[in-house]
Order: sequence, then structure tokens, then C-alpha cells
Amino acid sequence: MNPIRQTSSLAITSLVAGILGWSLVPFLGTVVAIVTGHMARKEIRNSAGHLDGDGLAIGGLVLGWLAVATWLVGVLVLFLFLGGVAWLVSLG
Repeated sequence: MNPIRQTSSLAITSLVAGILGWSLVPFLGTVVAIVTGHMARKEIRNSAGHLDGDGLAIGGLVLGWLAVATWLVGVLVLFLFLGGVAWLVSLG
């Protein structure tokens, strides 16, 4: 008889926060997705097969880390653009 596996609430929270990090609450959702995603994966590993939801936790982590990477690229592009504009202004 197979034991009933319950989905980790932290994994669900991670995925929902990851989605919210891309839409309604960018910074807070991203941080919550990353933190709860790592916590959920540890909880699932330590549950001895009683908890499920590793895919949900990974989905939240991927969404969270992609949001961080997008923010970093955006800030880099902004600084490069403003640096280029300042350089052009200093020439003329």
C-alpha cells in the first residue's frame, strides 16, 4: 500500500510568489519565491517520501532567479545607457 503524499505548502508558496514576482509584487514576490523554494526543497528531501512538490519548488526558484537576472541586466543596461549619454554630453 502506497503512503499518501502531501504537497509541500512551501513549494506552493514558492510557485505562487514566483508568479507574483513577475506581475503584481516584483521585488517581494521574487525574494519570497527564492527563499521558500529553497526551504521547500530541503523540507521535501527531509520528509522521507511523505511530501511532494519538488517540481513546484523548482518552478518557483526558476521564476525567482530569472527575475533577479532580468533585474540585473536591466540595471546594467540602464547604467550603460546613462553612461553613454553622459559621455556624449561631455564631448559637446
